[in-house]
Amino acid sequence: MAHDSSTAPASISIDQHLARVLESVTALPPITVPIAEALHRTLAADVHATADVPGFDNSAMDGYALRRADAMAASADSPVTLTVVADLPAGSAENPRLQPGEAARIMTGAAVPDDADCIVPIEDTDEGTATVLIYRAPAEAAFIRPRGTDVQAGDAVLPAGRVLGARDLAAAAASGVSTLAVHPAPRVGVLSTGSELREPGDTLARGQIHDSNSLLLEALITECGGIPVQLGSVPDDDAALRAILIQHAPTLDAVITSGGVSVGAYDVVKAVLAPLGVWFGPVRMQPGKPQGFGRFPVGDADAASSSSSSASNTTGTTPHPGPLLFALPGNPVSVFVSFETFVRPALLTMAGHSTIQRPTLSATVTTGWRSPAGRAQYMPAVVERDDQGAASVRPASAGGAGSYLVASLAGANALAFVPEEVTEVREGDALTVTLVS
Repeated sequence: MAHDSSTAPASISIDQHLARVLESVTALPPITVPIAEALHRTLAADVHATADVPGFDNSAMDGYALRRADAMAASADSPVTLTVVADLPAGSAENPRLQPGEAARIMTGAAVPDDADCIVPIEDTDEGTATVLIYRAPAEAAFIRPRGTDVQAGDAVLPAGRVLGARDLAAAAASGVSTLAVHPAPRVGVLSTGSELREPGDTLARGQIHDSNSLLLEALITECGGIPVQLGSVPDDDAALRAILIQHAPTLDAVITSGGVSVGAYDVVKAVLAPLGVWFGPVRMQPGKPQGFGRFPVGDADAASSSSSSASNTTGTTPHPGPLLFALPGNPVSVFVSFETFVRPALLTMAGHSTIQRPTLSATVTTGWRSPAGRAQYMPAVVERDDQGAASVRPASAGGAGSYLVASLAGANALAFVPEEVTEVREGDALTVTLVS
């Protein structure tokens, strides 16, 4: 790898900006939800069983419940005959008395009678209904699931911090739990800026483009467990941008804007938000150099509470601190890289996740490329593995990491990271890659 030590003195590093972001983020206060609404949420408190599981001794097989002593002499050549005195389907509340020489037909999951100490599976019988022939002597406590062998009341079932999947919900429900304390999903406003933007499918005049950033950000927010709130797009007009942010800020945990953050004459995001204390500056990265971050003020508690809805982190009369505001560049690849690098870790933190970074691995470069001096580069890339599991990486597009090359994102499954001091990536070099799909 070739190296260059030059840097822009007014810029900050990726790590510095990420630290700035994460220092401002905490997990959203817990809420209690019905268990059916907790999928993919993060537990805010340990879950303990409220009942034994199973709650009673039950049969592990369709067969016959009986006294083991009555069938010890049974064999295929000399079966034992027992009288069937009851029929017990799953869910039956019956607890029939069994005298010596008697059995109860029983289904899987049904409660075992107190007088029985084993189950003979139906395969070892003649399946009789009035009397039954037993062809094999049962083992001690055969096919009985004892009460509390899975968990007992008071046992810890799920730990705080766990991201809940389908199996976790089933475990909680089986343990008698009906509600769970979880961190809510952050509500995230998505706002594209630029007078040139038109809806996908619209006919374009000269200088106009289709708005892909809104859809990209909505999908990225959804993928990491947030709730996207589309705020539409606004032209290059300070008043229009200010009005839409004032309207929606009290209902949101975060806002992501795209476009208008550089130093151009029509960069309205920076013009509106910088006077409010939102930081703007260059980050030593490519793509995604111009960034903005801070909070959008929502006024006093009365103003916030007068909204038709409230943000998920607003409780009681506590003033809403204002949504986090991520002001991203306008080019789609810059939006994607910026989201993955800064926004995704923040949203996962807000949702209570302990793991906030995607997995990385080391891969060998198969096709080299250039990297800008003094800026770390995130190259949309394709990672492949050979038969031995060794990883290789190449650019997803022949055009490189150009911030306008949105079509190349569809073919990328990783971002290859090139350090600031590296200006040329060569075949055979090893790079750290972040897996994004």
